[in-house]
Amino acid sequence: MTFDYTSLGFYTFDALCRPVTQIPPGGGTYFVEDFALAVSGAAGCAAIVAAKHGLNVQAVGGVGHDDMGDWVMMKLAHYGIDTDQMQRIEGFATSSSIVTTRPDGARPALHKKGATGGFYIGDDRIDRVLDTKILHIGGVGLMDRMDNGRNAEILAAAKARGCVTTLDVFASTGDDLAKIRPLLAHTDYFMPSEEEAMALSGLTDFEDICSFMLDQGVGAIIMTLGAQGAMYRDAQGRKVDIPAYDINVVCTCGCGDCFNAGVATGLHLDRSIEDCIRFGQASAAQNALGLGSQAVITDLAATISFMENTPVRT
Repeated sequence: MTFDYTSLGFYTFDALCRPVTQIPPGGGTYFVEDFALAVSGAAGCAAIVAAKHGLNVQAVGGVGHDDMGDWVMMKLAHYGIDTDQMQRIEGFATSSSIVTTRPDGARPALHKKGATGGFYIGDDRIDRVLDTKILHIGGVGLMDRMDNGRNAEILAAAKARGCVTTLDVFASTGDDLAKIRPLLAHTDYFMPSEEEAMALSGLTDFEDICSFMLDQGVGAIIMTLGAQGAMYRDAQGRKVDIPAYDINVVCTCGCGDCFNAGVATGLHLDRSIEDCIRFGQASAAQNALGLGSQAVITDLAATISFMENTPVRT
């Protein structure tokens, strides 16, 4: 296989600032301490973190013919990510966000959906897209064309070719379950946040949520629980609960997406599922220490050192 990791889906240009407690009234101006630009999104963050960890990464998605798209493509190339399957979508701007990070790390955002809703993987691209050890689809719910059956077809083809498949969603509602359910039977690892999983299932008990997802045919669910850590449940009945690292949060933008890439790093290295989750948590925690997705993550050695030296919450 040519690639270790293919990250397909939601790529966005983010402009972030902090701390923000409210928007200025009228035409006023408030001053902030930090400002940053980042490639973000459920596929974008994951691609960059995996590349920083040394994986050979392929990006698959769409951007517009605009300055934001130019910048996203430049940054992906800067990290050595293959961008041959990144499409420039006519009639669409690049998906972009303004992220107003709160003092507690929460990150309400203003978002333009853009080219994520317009790209499509035709049959002529399938062989290249699936020439990978791990296929990640991130951002289901925003990919208007791909969400109408195509993501499920690609995941099914990936499983048939022996790829490991991982899946994430975007700020789901109950209405998104119809888009996601057909994908789960072809997914080895489904990695929603607790909020996303509750919205999709309509349930509040975490064990019930995991059982619900496993009943849809997914191989395993890894649900992130914020400061409470993460829980793993699989179709064979295995249960793993791991606490979060004890850190002072700066910004949570992209944490779940970085978690996904950390898990993929562990899978690529053939580590235990506990270690895979730890890689995910260490990636998310490092991300939360700075402003802008992946800002603090540097390389695999630094992530392993973080894992070995950072205390966990009790």
